[in-house]
Amino acid sequence: MRRHRGLARFEAKEEAAMMESLVFVLASFVTGPVSDRAGAQPPEWSFNATIIEACSCTMFCQCYFNMNPTKRGPGCCDDEDGVFCRFNNAFKVNRGSYGSTKLDGLKFWVAGDLGGDFSKGEMDWAVCHFEKGATPEQREAIQAILPHVYPVQWGSFEVREGAIEWKADKDSAHATLDGGKSAEVKLKRFPGNTDEPIVIHNLRYWGIPRNDGFILMPNEVEAYRVGKRPFEFKGTNGFMITIDVNSKDVAAAAGKGGG
Repeated sequence: MRRHRGLARFEAKEEAAMMESLVFVLASFVTGPVSDRAGAQPPEWSFNATIIEACSCTMFCQCYFNMNPTKRGPGCCDDEDGVFCRFNNAFKVNRGSYGSTKLDGLKFWVAGDLGGDFSKGEMDWAVCHFEKGATPEQREAIQAILPHVYPVQWGSFEVREGAIEWKADKDSAHATLDGGKSAEVKLKRFPGNTDEPIVIHNLRYWGIPRNDGFILMPNEVEAYRVGKRPFEFKGTNGFMITIDVNSKDVAAAAGKGGG
């Protein structure tokens, strides 16, 4: 990922308590993890995670097929602030590692806005919230892996932490950040011909070479309720997906000129 153009300032009430840790994690995200610097060989890594995801687009999000969101009037996906795709992605790592750092069971949350034109790989903003129990090594590992999941440039990228609750089955999914005070995603399976979920296969998820399909679940709510750019939508796009990628995939793509 290219260097970020800038970072939005924290609200004054949060800044004093979080600035010291923020400086460390953002420095890691922009310049790469410590093991990658000064010519050091980056460690091998693997990442398999399930995402409860929702955004402001109508079902199914056309951003996976086009270079801009739908323009349909206020609510989806343009308003006085411009065209947008505002999202919440709640991650739970099924299994993973970065060198000797284990990632199994780790939860983190990425919220943001893709903006109105991502044909150049430039998105508006994102905030990554780590669960409070995440170690510094785990946070650094995720920050090294995320640019391979989302190989884009963010206009601003912040790192915070919070309490994350995450649960899902074939019929529904629900994730909250700080008990829903900071963010929430609640999905419910759309009825199909059978009692099984509706799944889209053979559709690429960002920079990921493998996924088990987009399990379609429109949201009952997807909201980001903190910071200077809060939003909330109901009845818009939602799905679950399990993604899988590792350092060998990245090396192979780079060898073919794709990374």
